[in-house]
Amino acid sequence: MPKTRVLIMGAAGRDFHNFNVFYRDNDAYDVVAFTATQIPDIEGRTYPAELAGSLYPEGIPIYAETELDRLIRKHNVDEVVFSYSDVSHETVMHKASQALAAGADFKLLGPNHSMLKSTKPVVSVCAVRTGSGKSQTTRAVSDALRSLGYKIVVIRHPMPYGNLAEQAVQRFGSYEDLDKHKVTIEEREEYEPHLDRGTVVYAGVDYEKILRAAEQEADIVLWDGGNNDFPFYRPDLAIVVVDPLRPGHEYRYHPGETNLRMADVIVINKVDSATPEGLIEVRESIRRYNPTATVIEAASPIFVDDPAAIRGKKVLVVEDGPTLTHGEMSYGAGVVAARRFGAASLVDPRPYAVKSITETYEKYPTTGTLLPAMGYGESQQDDLEETIRNTPADIVLIATPIDLTRVIRIDKPHQRVRYELQEIGQPTVAEILKSKFGRKED
Repeated sequence: MPKTRVLIMGAAGRDFHNFNVFYRDNDAYDVVAFTATQIPDIEGRTYPAELAGSLYPEGIPIYAETELDRLIRKHNVDEVVFSYSDVSHETVMHKASQALAAGADFKLLGPNHSMLKSTKPVVSVCAVRTGSGKSQTTRAVSDALRSLGYKIVVIRHPMPYGNLAEQAVQRFGSYEDLDKHKVTIEEREEYEPHLDRGTVVYAGVDYEKILRAAEQEADIVLWDGGNNDFPFYRPDLAIVVVDPLRPGHEYRYHPGETNLRMADVIVINKVDSATPEGLIEVRESIRRYNPTATVIEAASPIFVDDPAAIRGKKVLVVEDGPTLTHGEMSYGAGVVAARRFGAASLVDPRPYAVKSITETYEKYPTTGTLLPAMGYGESQQDDLEETIRNTPADIVLIATPIDLTRVIRIDKPHQRVRYELQEIGQPTVAEILKSKFGRKED
């Protein structure tokens, strides 16, 4: 019987994982190509033979998603497997229609074929959209579990932007490890806050090997989700963050709705800045799609070192890149801080942007009067640094989860904007975790 010829549509994350756990050693299938989108400079590479397994001695080529029609016809593809996240349901069906029109079937790989089982308890933190507040929720979960006496190891959703074979299994136990692995700004934003707490982080490409390594160090594995993807590991407790600043997105985006429906605990974040109408709509969505979930309501209060230094100034706001791009937010914590602390104005960086930053604005034209902290490699980091230098601002507000000055030089006065999860009322994250797992010594 001939093999089923497969093309996997991805963005250097879920696509590689789906291949590894379902297709890699499966004689019934022949994966002829990956396509890539969302992330710059992923296409044109090869998924290496060292990771692809014995069935693919030359590896598997990665093309731009714009070549989808040509590839389906050239390789007589039977199935197109959609394997990336944070896109509207309408967009997914447009991709399906494109694949069907070219002659192929269209497929989504679900949890039963993609989730791995751990020998240790797993807590997952995911979201319905990028920028909902996973990072501060994951930190709150980590703090609560450590206060119960458990040793936590965080496994982060993949961001393999470098040499894939070298990134098969990455362990980050110190800031020096970040330099050793030559991580991007986007990776630093996710890893540094955990390292600040003394928590080891694993990431990479081969998530079964990653899990087995992490299990040797952990009492509990904490899955730190990316975008709005669902976990790679079967969780014992699934926590999902929803965003009332984007009401309705919780059931209109893939696979965020999947997370909403699977959640054991749903955190409604940003209740301090949402409208009453937004909160009502999100609460109604929870009642409609997952009425048995436990609901936590929370704020993400904002802190800066010197609020007085912002008052009356022309401010350049630098926000988390993915939140503004495929997350489709037009502002974030930096804009909120600028307004709250009396900035005279926000300086529009778009006229001063260079090279890849200009291209980012062209690709995502709804980005507001702020600068996305794009840094998918050294050249893009250089472009970010030059754009900041060009922009005539009195002060720069850095609302990324990391100290951006560790990566680029900022030659203007600057402050970091910090935010943490603050539960409102009960239950709290700590109460739920204690009820689920108890104290370690118990």
